[in-house]
Amino acid sequence: MRAEELKENLKSVEERVAAACKRAGRDRSEVTLIAVSKTKPVEDLQVIYDQGIRQFGENKVQELTGKIPEMPNDIDWHLIGHLQRNKVKYIVDKVKLIHSVDSYRLAEEINIQAKKHGVVADILIEVNAANEATKFGVKLEEAKELCKEISELDAVHIRGLMTIAPNVVVPEENRGIFHKIKDLAVDIAGENYHNIDMDFISMGMTNDFEVAIEEGATHVRVGTAIFGERNYVL
Repeated sequence: MRAEELKENLKSVEERVAAACKRAGRDRSEVTLIAVSKTKPVEDLQVIYDQGIRQFGENKVQELTGKIPEMPNDIDWHLIGHLQRNKVKYIVDKVKLIHSVDSYRLAEEINIQAKKHGVVADILIEVNAANEATKFGVKLEEAKELCKEISELDAVHIRGLMTIAPNVVVPEENRGIFHKIKDLAVDIAGENYHNIDMDFISMGMTNDFEVAIEEGATHVRVGTAIFGERNYVL
């Protein structure tokens, strides 16, 4: 039965998160598990919600705005996929956190739309730590300057950093990437810039979230390990 499978998947992921926290000498409360529900029906989300999860992540604006009215209103929604400037207005007042800001122009549009909706938007700066040509994100060495520029926008609040590590077979191979992001967050926090907090580090997915937790992730984005393989025909 599908519901039982989802419950077992979530239980397994929770156990892995707890074990990784223990290995790192961290409290379980320091890590937020985001259930990444892209391409999955609301029936699946409801099962996970009923197990106590309130943090859900979506990659696409259209899917996010379609699911929000179908689900309970105490969910914290995270936009974790690439965000186009012309889509900002649809989600700026509906999401808890935008994980994927990688340019001043995008931040500027978020600022404009946040003001229109009477909110302050919490964002993360997406860093392409491995310099992969196929991925979005600012280069590691340019992230601090981008943070400084964006910090001048008064309806945007930088809460930390996000990265999507390379898709590797051996999770250990991404440890260095995660370590660099943690170091960068510490470095930026040390500058004491106005309007910048570095209390969130969003990194780690199904295949490497345990290593990410060991290296300081505060938010892990887990989809496949909870919901199963995705159907990209949708």
